Formats: sequence, structure tokens, C-alpha cells
Amino acid sequence: MSAEEPLFRVVRGVPTAEELAALVGAIVTRSRPIAGPPPVATSAWARSGRPASTAVAGPGAWRASTLPR
Repeated sequence: MSAEEPLFRVVRGVPTAEELAALVGAIVTRSRPIAGPPPVATSAWARSGRPASTAVAGPGAWRASTLPR
């Protein structure tokens, strides 16, 4: 792609300057990676008070439901 070639073009209609600005803003926003704080690791103590995320049915499931992970 050369420096002269546009990144996108309008193929139908005649958008206003405001409409083009909104389009460019939406494209720029969607093309950036989401930046945020890194996820915080949860301690084993905090996890122990939460319900199990996966329920498994079958032989031994009742006994395994009380075993530590």
C-alpha cells in the first residue's frame, strides 16, 4: 500500500465531515487493543469461599465435590 492510497473509501452516498469523523473514530477505536490493568490473581483463600465453577456428575462426584482443588 502506498502513502497515496487511502485506508478506506466511501462507495455510496456523500457523507458530511462529521459523519466521516465519526467513522474514522469508530475504526480507530475498534482497531486498538483493549488496554487495561492486568488481571489480579485471586488468592486460594478467596477462591475457597466461592462456589465451584464446574459441577461434574457421575460416579464419585459427590465425594469429589468436597475435595480441595
